Amino acid sequence: MRSQSRWTGIVVGVVMGVLFSAAVVLAGSLEPSAGPTADVSQMYTLEQIYNRINNGTAATKMTTFTEPSSGPTAPTMHTLDDIYALAGLRAPVPKTGQTTSYGTGSDGALQKGVAWPNPRFTDNANGTVIDNLTGLIWLKNANCFGARPWAQALSDASTLGGGFCGLIDGSTAGQWRLPNVKELHSLIDFAYYNPALSNEAGTGQWVEGNPFTGVQSEGYWSSTTLALGAHLAWDVHLGYGGVDAKDKPVSFYFVWPVRGGQ
Repeated sequence: MRSQSRWTGIVVGVVMGVLFSAAVVLAGSLEPSAGPTADVSQMYTLEQIYNRINNGTAATKMTTFTEPSSGPTAPTMHTLDDIYALAGLRAPVPKTGQTTSYGTGSDGALQKGVAWPNPRFTDNANGTVIDNLTGLIWLKNANCFGARPWAQALSDASTLGGGFCGLIDGSTAGQWRLPNVKELHSLIDFAYYNPALSNEAGTGQWVEGNPFTGVQSEGYWSSTTLALGAHLAWDVHLGYGGVDAKDKPVSFYFVWPVRGGQ
C-alpha cells in the first residue's frame, strides 16, 4: 500500500510538472519581444488618432513599443472615449484653399481648417470624379445639360444614369441628384476665380479636363430652397465662389449632379 501511494505521488508530480511546463510555453512572456515591424502591423497611438480627426495632424505610424515611465495623466492624453465623442459629434471644417495673406488674422495667414487630401479629386475614368475630401461622387461633365430653371435641374439630375453625359459607371436613374447648397459649395477653392475650383491634385487652378470638363464660371443650382421664400433656391457661383438665391421658375442656372453622401 505504501509503495502504491509512493508511485501515485510520483505520477501526479510528473503530470503536474508537464502541465506547468506546457502552460509556460503557451503563455510565453507577457512582455512584447519587439514592436511591430511589418507595414501591415504598424499602428497609430490613440493620441495620434485623436489629433488626426481633430485637426488633421498626420503622424508617422509606430514601429516600436516604448515603456511609459508612468501612467497617463489628464489632460495630456486622450482616451478611446474621447475619440468616439470627437468622431460622432463633430464635423470638422476644411481649409478654404486660400494661402495668400491679406493681413494679420486673415484666412490666408492662418489657413485654419482640416487639410485637403492629395490628390483632392480622383478621376474614376468612367464619367465620374470622386472628391477625396468629402467622399462625394460628381459627374465629370459639369455642363451636360446647359442652363435650366430649377425644377428642370432637379429632374435632369434625378433621371441621370449610365449611358448619358459620358457615364459608363453602371449607375441608374435615381442614384444621382442635385447637390444641396453645402455640398455644392464644398467644391469651391477660394484661392482662385473664374472658376474658383482647383485641379485634381488640389495644388493649382482647374483647367479643362483636370479633372472636370465643361466647368462654367457661372451659377449652379443647388437643391436647397431659401427659407425666406419657397419660390427661391440657393445657387453657387463658380466664378468667384459666392452663394446667392434666385427665382426658381425664371432663373436659368447650370446643373452639376452628384451621388453618394450621408
